[in-house]
Amino acid sequence: MARPRPTRKTSPTDGASWAPPRVGVCAATSDEASAIRSAELSAELNLPVVAADDRACDLLLVVTHTGLELREVGCAGGVKADLGASGENAGRLAGASRRQPIARAVGMKKRTPTVVDATAGLGRDAMLLARLGCSVTAVERSPIAAALLRDALVRASAESAVGKLMPHELTLVVGDAAALLAAMSEQEAPDVVYLDPMYPPSGKSALPKKAMRILRRLVGDDPDADALLAAARRIARERVVVKRTPRATALASSSPTMSYRGKLVRYDVYVTRKE
Repeated sequence: MARPRPTRKTSPTDGASWAPPRVGVCAATSDEASAIRSAELSAELNLPVVAADDRACDLLLVVTHTGLELREVGCAGGVKADLGASGENAGRLAGASRRQPIARAVGMKKRTPTVVDATAGLGRDAMLLARLGCSVTAVERSPIAAALLRDALVRASAESAVGKLMPHELTLVVGDAAALLAAMSEQEAPDVVYLDPMYPPSGKSALPKKAMRILRRLVGDDPDADALLAAARRIARERVVVKRTPRATALASSSPTMSYRGKLVRYDVYVTRKE
């Protein structure tokens, strides 16, 4: 899901202004290892180390013994990326199949494409595609979301069922996807660009409501999603896939070539055929 954003913007869905939240780093426990990790994250992300009850912050990046969590101040639990075969993502990975809508959308019927996931977020779709055999470059422009994802990748790499996928099948890049795509040569172009822009609020999401609320508070909406789709269509060799809620309008009001529907999401496909 680094994501450069204006200091304040207007959400295209509800007209409300959004400003980057104040984020601090803290440790869930007082042990030395947690303190060292907190200091490392503080330096890496240019965030202050704060107490867990610091009301000067809106969100906290919390170092726990089971991984990084992003929490709202004063609230227990929060957002945690989990990509392992034995965690919350276990069922999704165990049931990975080329018959799934996402696999059909990226064109896995006859071959295994290279994919740039240009809005990686917590990495769930990138990991699923890697598990199915795709070579995936996951791009996330929010440094904090990327820190959550990198932490999940490190934890998942320790599991034999997942670790063998990395770093050959799944690579994380922190940066602006539109700029990255524009800078690619013909030889570097992926077969597929996958987009999962922040959904307009609709009451439906593949993530729990609390997790979605915290992520939206961190990154806001994606008003540049139309421009990212245009950049993706210019570079993708075969197709661009856009993940939407079932009743959402097509991105950029542009009719997709085809769509594949799941229970909670729809995958709009824009065929480019640049091979």
